[in-house]
Amino acid sequence: MPPAPSSNWLQRAIAGARKAVSLKAWRAVEAQHVVSTLRLTANDPARQDLLEHILEEHKPTPPPATLGLHYLLATPFRYPPLPGGSRFRAWTDPGVLYAALARRTACAEMGYWRWRFVRESEGLRGIAAAPQTLFQIGARGEAIDVQQPPFEQRASVWTSPADYGATQSLGRQARAEALALILYRSVRDPESGTCAAVLDPAALHPKRPTAQETWYLTVTPGGALWQRERERFAFDFA
Repeated sequence: MPPAPSSNWLQRAIAGARKAVSLKAWRAVEAQHVVSTLRLTANDPARQDLLEHILEEHKPTPPPATLGLHYLLATPFRYPPLPGGSRFRAWTDPGVLYAALARRTACAEMGYWRWRFVRESEGLRGIAAAPQTLFQIGARGEAIDVQQPPFEQRASVWTSPADYGATQSLGRQARAEALALILYRSVRDPESGTCAAVLDPAALHPKRPTAQETWYLTVTPGGALWQRERERFAFDFA
């Protein structure tokens, strides 16, 4: 892999490539949390309300910039990432909402991490079909697309499957340059669909999901299968 680009290179590249965009994208998450907490309280609504209140008191305070956003849109900006961070977010960076322009790509991204969980969990052979929520967002603002010049000449840096050092540096530089979004190629989708990293909650418009679907995700030692009515997406990650 080539060395990570310098901050001077990033500044010049962003200045020459930034543009205004307006897009719709999909994000996959676990099915509504209300169902999960109700199950934990033996289907008792009163106990569920108490549990929800306790959980809310111990959650991080939502950033002011997320005021008015639907919780599905606000959540990625509220919680810290895993210790290693995510593709465009280090542990100390502000939140990022990750989405994909196509439903298939959004399913590939989430399905990959569920498969990784199974692979790395001793004694776990898979996860039976469980409901997931796919929802669509609208976003607009100044953006760069690292699939386009001049970024594409360093494609291997932006698409590393595990090393996020260079992309996290790009994310910080993008925020410093007041960018709202970064478009990039999915590393998990075999069809290389396009993903969108929303850096600024103000870029989300409208403030609620524009569409929502329920899918069922099955995870096996070899991959992930998404199903909904007559639609299905199958991914082999092994």
